[in-house]
Amino acid sequence: MADRSSPSYHPGKEAAGKKAADLVEDGMIVGLGTGSTTAYTIKEIGKRVKEGLDILAVVTSYQSEMLAIEAGIPLTSLAEHPVLDIAIDGADQVNPNLDTIKGGGAAHTREKIVSLSAKRFIIVADESKYVEELEMPIPIEVLPYAYKLVQKQIADLGGKAEIRAASRKDGPVISDNGNFTLDADFGKIKNPEELSTSLSKCAGLVEHGIFTNVDEVYIGDKDGNVKVLKK
Repeated sequence: MADRSSPSYHPGKEAAGKKAADLVEDGMIVGLGTGSTTAYTIKEIGKRVKEGLDILAVVTSYQSEMLAIEAGIPLTSLAEHPVLDIAIDGADQVNPNLDTIKGGGAAHTREKIVSLSAKRFIIVADESKYVEELEMPIPIEVLPYAYKLVQKQIADLGGKAEIRAASRKDGPVISDNGNFTLDADFGKIKNPEELSTSLSKCAGLVEHGIFTNVDEVYIGDKDGNVKVLKK
C-alpha cells in the first residue's frame, strides 16, 4: 500500500504506475524501469505475480532490481531474453510528440537499452512531467577518462555540461555502469531527435537521456485520473 503521508507521494504517480501494470499479461518478458512512478508499477506487478501472473522481468538498475525481488517478481536478463514484450519506465519530462528526457536517477543507459529491446515502450508519469517543450538539462553518461572532451563537444553543439554531484562535498554521481554523470543544458530543445543524433556522435559519451522511441505515455493527475497519449 502506498505511503500517502510521504512528501514524495503523488496520486497521479500511483494511478499511472498501477494502470500501466494492467498491460502486463501471462507469458510476457517485461522491462522494468527506475524511479518513483515505476516503483508503483513494480509493486502492482508483484501483487499480480503473487496471484498467479506468470512473467519474467529485466530490470534497468540496482534500485529496480531490489524492488522487483522484494515484490517477488522472477528476474531474467537480456542475454537470456534479448527481445522483450513490453518495457515500462518513468520520465523526467515528456512533450506532446512523446519525446522524453530520462536519467534523473542516472540509469538512462540501461533504460534506453531495455526500451529499445522491447516491442512496446510505455512511459508512466505524473502531470508535472508533461511539457510543451523539453527544456531540462539532459543527463549524460560519460567515460570518466573522456568527460572533459565530452564537455567540449557538447559546448560545440551549443550546450553547457556540468558534472552531477550528490553534494558539494561529494564527487561525481556514478552510474550503475561505473561512469560519470553529466547534465547538459541546451535551454529549450526545438528538435529533440536532431539533438539526440548529434549527442550520440560524441566520442566518450556512453549514452544520453533523450528518448524518441516511446509508444505510449500514461499521465496521472492530482485527482488520480490517468490520460493515455499515443503516437
